[in-house]
Amino acid sequence: MAEIINFMVRISDQELLKMLMENARMSYVEIARALNVSEAAVRKRVKRLENLGIISRYTIEVDPRKLGYEVVAIIGLDVDPEHLLSVMDELKKREEAVRLYLTSGDHMLVAECWFKSSQELSSFIRRLESREGVKRVCPAIVLERLK
Repeated sequence: MAEIINFMVRISDQELLKMLMENARMSYVEIARALNVSEAAVRKRVKRLENLGIISRYTIEVDPRKLGYEVVAIIGLDVDPEHLLSVMDELKKREEAVRLYLTSGDHMLVAECWFKSSQELSSFIRRLESREGVKRVCPAIVLERLK
């Protein structure tokens, strides 16, 4: 399990993080102008946040529908505890599962999955339901991403 670091994030760091979360390609010069600080100050803050593990990677956001995935589903799974690790490992390998979370809420596992069609979703759900250790599969189709 990842090590937890306790510290206070300064307000300026929060503003910097918000800007990078909105656009990870924003230049240090643009960020410096917006925060009214020097480019060197932004560079140092970003480096510090990387070293602390607050910023762990830079990534992109993809519109699955523009890639041909017509169905985006959030799927909750309830799994027998003795099968949890093997089900997690199997889902990690599945191309359809673009995000996978271990949770303490209504379901032990929650997966965001992308499918080319509703038939692919149905097939995926049937495979999950027939897998040993899976007690319940609760799919919800995403109609619109709001944030």
